[in-house]
Amino acid sequence: MALVESNIFEIGTLAPSFNLLNTIDDNFVTLEELKGEKGTAIFFICNHCPYVIHVNDELVRIANDYAPKGINFIAISSNDVANYPQDGPDHMKHVAEELHYPFPYLYDESQEVAKAYDAACTPDLYLFDGDLRAIYHGRLDGSRPGSGIPVNGIDFRTALDHLLANSPNPNPQKPSMGCSIKWK
Repeated sequence: MALVESNIFEIGTLAPSFNLLNTIDDNFVTLEELKGEKGTAIFFICNHCPYVIHVNDELVRIANDYAPKGINFIAISSNDVANYPQDGPDHMKHVAEELHYPFPYLYDESQEVAKAYDAACTPDLYLFDGDLRAIYHGRLDGSRPGSGIPVNGIDFRTALDHLLANSPNPNPQKPSMGCSIKWK
């Protein structure tokens, strides 16, 4: 398991559109259909990555805490399922149901969406305002598997709070870290 940092995604960049399979209900959905009134969070995740497994419960808590405030959440898996079959759509649906994901879990079979976002690792977290302009791209918090630091989502929660308060986030954005996206 190689540790990879997220790439730079410029603040103010418009979120690239997509039309992807939601593995939970087997329907195709677009970013425009899923975007939130006040903001949209996009998580590039997968089933097998220990860094994602480490933060999954907090991703669910954050979505449950902020969805009622007008923020929509979207999870996307872009991994090569030929070499990582545990990240395929059937397994994605099972994980989403088991962990009670309160957000769609989309399958990026072509990997074009991950490329459009310049996603590099899992988890790779993005936050967009109500106009789908990037306002945050970075880590959830300082916790990593085996670090002894509790998962609390403080960095991402702070970005969400500043978005809702319509105030700039004064905190420096630190890159997310995790397993590399498994490219074809």
